[in-house]
Amino acid sequence: MTEFVVFLAVLLVVNVLVSRRVIATGRRIHLPVGMLLVAIWLFPLGGAFIAFLSTPWRRVVDKVVADAGYRDRSNGQGPAPEELAHAAGGASFSVMDHLQWGHELPVLDWRALNRWAAGDETSHASDEQRIAALEAGRRAWLLHLGEALGPQMGLLETEEAMVLSPLNEREERATAAYVHTARRRIERLLGPLASFPAGQRSLVLVLNSEDDYYRYVSLYYPDGEFAVSGGMFIDAGCPHFVVVRAHLGAIEPVIAHELTHSALAHLRLPRWLDEGIAVNSERRVAGAQPSLHTAPELHALLRDHWNAAKVQRLWSGESFLRADDDTLLSYELARILVEQMSRDWDGFAAFVRAAAHATDAGGSAARDALGLDLGACAAALVEASSAEGWSPQPALWR
Repeated sequence: MTEFVVFLAVLLVVNVLVSRRVIATGRRIHLPVGMLLVAIWLFPLGGAFIAFLSTPWRRVVDKVVADAGYRDRSNGQGPAPEELAHAAGGASFSVMDHLQWGHELPVLDWRALNRWAAGDETSHASDEQRIAALEAGRRAWLLHLGEALGPQMGLLETEEAMVLSPLNEREERATAAYVHTARRRIERLLGPLASFPAGQRSLVLVLNSEDDYYRYVSLYYPDGEFAVSGGMFIDAGCPHFVVVRAHLGAIEPVIAHELTHSALAHLRLPRWLDEGIAVNSERRVAGAQPSLHTAPELHALLRDHWNAAKVQRLWSGESFLRADDDTLLSYELARILVEQMSRDWDGFAAFVRAAAHATDAGGSAARDALGLDLGACAAALVEASSAEGWSPQPALWR
């Protein structure tokens, strides 16, 4: 018994020491910290041994950090601009006066940038000049953010993307290329329905560690009310993607999903239809993602959850904003509805165009373009005993 207690004590000390080594190293350089910690505590001795061998010695880490500090990531861009000039003339825009700081990271006053980009009374800006001014402001913010995050950050610019990251050249170009590929695939999938905003590039922010990631996203979710993740889309003044370097693959479905919303924004579709198309496009472009539930389990959840009262929250869009099962099951029901309705693509495309700016969730458009009742379709998909009360009823919505 004494020998067993000694063994457990030694095992605990070894695991603690190796865990501290992994965490300390992971704060300085890129390291799969989570995976190594799991190995340490799930696999006695063997996990700690593997984690120990996978963690570089301090002198190696010091050299990597020192090399990163002197690595030129500026790409000849020079320092972040403090002031911007407008092609239409008029007053310049003081970037420094409109930067707000949190956790030692800058956020630009996007409303002030939008007002300046539109021009003043003496220098009304054309659409092209306004878009160029907005892009200049977005680029200036990224450069200031890069300086705040450290010298390892560099900005890559292409025709369709700006990528701020600590990635090597091959990785950052692959990330920018994915944005291009996703846009082209969405355009092929949606055809004339897709229209990306002119002159607006996609912004991708890649951060070295999970600490940096949560420090950054907490600027937008100060109460910490966000799902644990390795990547997300932030649409607060300046739409952009943010991801941890170790989880680059996790951002691909997010990019595909949000680019679909961007391509459809000109139509101002009902929320359920917009999300249903986006989820289907995401699966086609980035592949189906792992799910917590099997297909039969999801079907059972849908069948048990939805009824005539709850489905009105789907049609109004309210259920996509809730913090309960409504959210997951709303995305799933919207996905299946779009999947089934789009089997006749020409008819579905006509329905989507007719549903633009709809105030009844597209109920009238579905009847006119497809000869379908949305309520009856939803009720049939979840095997409801009756479709009574399932059709969109705007008078019941908040």
